[in-house]
Order: sequence, then C-alpha cells, then structure tokens
Amino acid sequence: MSEDDDMEEIITEEMLWDRIPEVDGEERASTYYELSARIYARGQYDEALALAETARDIYSTLGASAPSEGLAQAYSAIGYNLNQLKRMDEAASAMSKAVEILRENKSPIALELACTLGEWWYTSKQFDKVVLTMGECAQEHLVDGNEIGAANDLHLIGCAERELKNFEKAIDSFKEARILFKRNKEVIHVARCDQKIASCLIELNDGELALETARRAIDVFETGHDHRRETFALFELGKAQILLEKFDDGLATLEQVLSVVSEDEPKDFEFIIDVESRIAKIVRMQGRIEEADEIERRLKSVQEALEVEPEA
Repeated sequence: MSEDDDMEEIITEEMLWDRIPEVDGEERASTYYELSARIYARGQYDEALALAETARDIYSTLGASAPSEGLAQAYSAIGYNLNQLKRMDEAASAMSKAVEILRENKSPIALELACTLGEWWYTSKQFDKVVLTMGECAQEHLVDGNEIGAANDLHLIGCAERELKNFEKAIDSFKEARILFKRNKEVIHVARCDQKIASCLIELNDGELALETARRAIDVFETGHDHRRETFALFELGKAQILLEKFDDGLATLEQVLSVVSEDEPKDFEFIIDVESRIAKIVRMQGRIEEADEIERRLKSVQEALEVEPEA
C-alpha cells in the first residue's frame, strides 16, 4: 500500500467521524456501522464493537421506519466482533438476531450468516441450537441445489447429535451427508463421515460394523496422505478392536496413535490422556499392574496441570 493510499484511508475515516454530528437517524446509524467495519478490519475489536452497538441502538430507536437490513448488519457486526473477542455465547446471540431479521425479509445473505451462526452455536456447546439452525440451512441448500453446502450442514448436525449422545440420530445425519459427499466425489469428506459413524457405532456397542467402517476411513486417509485424519480413524479402529476383545490388536493400534500424537506441536494433551488411559486399562487387564499404575500416575500429573485454577 502506498503512502497516498494510507492518507486517503485516514482522510476517509476522519470524514466519517466529522459527519456524525451533522447527521441523524438512519444516516447516523449507517455512519457508525461503516466506522465499525473499518476499525474491525484493523483488528481493534473492542472499539469496533462499541461502534456497532451504537449503530444498533440508533436503528432500534427508529422503530418501524428502521431499515431491516441496516439493523441486521449492525447485529452481525456485533456478532463478528464478539467472536473475535472470544465471547462466543454473546456472539451467537447477536448473530441469531441478524439471521432472524434477514430471514423475515427473505434476504439472500441470511443463509450464509445462518451457517456461521450454526458453527458458533457449536463452539458455544449449544448443540440443540446447532441441530435446529443447521437443519434449516440444509433444507435451504438442497432447495438451491447446493449439495456440498447441505452435506456440510448435515455433517455438523451429526457432530452436534453425537455430543448430545443421540448416536443413532448422529449416524443418520452422517449417512445423509456421506451420500451427498459421495455423489459429488468428495472422497476425503466421505471418509470423515465414516470415521464419525464408527465412533457412534462404538458407543452403541456395534464393534464389528465400527471396525469395518473405521478401516474404510483409514484406507481413504492413508491413500490421500491425510495423516492427521488417519490418526483419528486409527483411534476409532483401536476402540473397536478393544470392544471386540481383540486386546493385543487394540493395544498395538492405540500405541501407534500415541506415537503420532505425542510428536504433534502443539500437543493435544486431552487426546493423549484419552489414548493413554485406554492403554493403561488394557495393560492392567494383561496383568502388567506396575506398568498400568505408572501410566496412571503420570496422567494424574498431566490432568492436574490442565485444571483451571479458581480465580482469587
């Protein structure tokens, strides 16, 4: 960017600030929104949030005469800034208001923001709202002929249902997503569905089908050299082997997973604890008590280090 461009941007922003005392109503709200957008682009999210909230408040005072799209834009700007500030529950709440307004007015951008909202609900662990929001998105995507969009929506629904421990519903969603991904030759995404279906089958104690499904996912990830996803699919394979009482095979698989994830940076200690805890159980079953005790002793130290200390 040249010096002239910098100066032009500064002048443009100064002009917006200068305009505020001279205008009112819709134009004043629009000016605050424009300033918010510019300051958001610079990464100053607290200031951008305050400006977006001011725009919303002005639009709200206009009542029925307020342009619905302007009010929705203000709410979405509030949501994006809150998201950047890691205030996810508040971000999702603001975005839900934007989506509601845009849906009422049949705006073409409602679907895009609704998909973003579904992802934010998931991050906020409000999984029931994920299912509701993404279910609407999937139907709209199918009406529009966007099968990949619908498949992604259904995949997220499956993830939410799995978190809710509705494993049969999760499998149904993953299977629907798999059909659409397969039809569009999205091979890696087909395998992603298989891996998650396997994890649900394990929870439903269907070891044989889980084993077959996990192996199918591993074949795709290995062939596609997607080693990160291959590791997670191997984890499901190991769990299936243990469920089927193939303990030596399960132990070997879990140790293979552990050897990979322990090399990762940054380390996912929660995943490492999960894997090693399962290894310790098998080792104990095999009579190697001291070895199991040592693993569990180490893991207690890691768990203690992960615990969040209460604020003073």
